[in-house]
Amino acid sequence: MPFDHNDVYHPLLLRLAPSGARRALDVGCGAGKLARRLAARGLEVDALDPAGEVLTVASAIGSPGPGTITYRQADAATHPLPSQHYDLITCVASLHHMPFDTVTRLRDALAPGGVLAVLGLADPSTARDWAVSIGSIPLNLLAKAIVSLAERLGGGPGGIPTAPVSSWDMSLDDVRREAARLLPGSRVRAVPFWRYLLTYRRVRA
Repeated sequence: MPFDHNDVYHPLLLRLAPSGARRALDVGCGAGKLARRLAARGLEVDALDPAGEVLTVASAIGSPGPGTITYRQADAATHPLPSQHYDLITCVASLHHMPFDTVTRLRDALAPGGVLAVLGLADPSTARDWAVSIGSIPLNLLAKAIVSLAERLGGGPGGIPTAPVSSWDMSLDDVRREAARLLPGSRVRAVPFWRYLLTYRRVRA
């Protein structure tokens, strides 16, 4: 589909990159849209995804430059990651495919001053969480109407494969509790389209 809820947050994730960032890791990169946007900012990007069919598409598109992208078919929960290496690590709608404590592996891969940004999915917990979720409904209906019109005018939906979709079993309170335990100093907040944003910055020595 031309519209994807996750794509809405790409500009925000790009703004979270520390000043002078040079290396990024995109976990669950799918067809590589965010990885290409990071490369367009000049970052050297390692992009991981366990789904080979979407990586085939991503690799065929390549990098827009000036940065480079290295795609790997791998699961971030088990794939070896270099220690203290990345200035920015993004994880978009993919953490619920892995054990939540995978965030500790991502934390350890951050360079001093580096930022981990997780755009995740979880069930609302607080009244504010529910308010944000309910407020997403009219925006979602509008977006779906625009997508439907665009597909009709364009001859139907495109044939680009999408990454597998998985359900999640954590509430936002679960996420907040585990993030506080595993990533002290992190922040978790509900955002529209039934998602949360977790941010963590590794303290400089």
